[in-house]
Amino acid sequence: MSPDLSIEQTLRARGYSTLAGIDEAGRGCWAGPVVAAAVVLAPIVYEQPHLLAAVNDSKQLSAIARERAFATVQTYAQGIGIGIVPAFLIDAYGILPATRLAMTQALLALPCPVDALLIDAEHLPGLRLPQESLVRGDARSLSIAAASIIAKVTRDQLMRTADRCYPAYGFAVHKGYGTATHRRALAHYGPSPIHRYTFQPVIESLEQLEPA
Repeated sequence: MSPDLSIEQTLRARGYSTLAGIDEAGRGCWAGPVVAAAVVLAPIVYEQPHLLAAVNDSKQLSAIARERAFATVQTYAQGIGIGIVPAFLIDAYGILPATRLAMTQALLALPCPVDALLIDAEHLPGLRLPQESLVRGDARSLSIAAASIIAKVTRDQLMRTADRCYPAYGFAVHKGYGTATHRRALAHYGPSPIHRYTFQPVIESLEQLEPA
């Protein structure tokens, strides 16, 4: 199933003319930030949806395809906002509040006001804007799929930068996700400053490093 504009068109028919799709990347990682993006598609996309034919749920695309889709979204977006919440705040507040914070940051970073939100499987309490929380929204809504691309590519870029600071962990390859390589690096070196110290695999690595 490819995302389309059917949900957006329904909302526009109800009078919500400017819609923001919101999604996050890195929620389940052991290290690095959670990154969210908010995307408002340009009016021309509603007239010519094929302009975003290359845009899909970021998890369904190769790295090269995501980079290309990233450039396409930048070309055909009326507005893009990004929110970034680092690991130490994830540890302080928990991953769900941190994810909502990143999404709120992304919304506030948009250069244009919006009438309603389309969010991938999440809700932002306290906001008076109408919200549609869509399970697997990045596979259903083109606005959310575009946001998923922006969030994923942005986060990958951040983790490649982190790899230069902490090269022993392989962040450029696994981006902080829980791979076997990442687990071995944790066991050998212990966690880095950008690891999430409240996540169980990181807790276990600290326990292993403690003297008997």
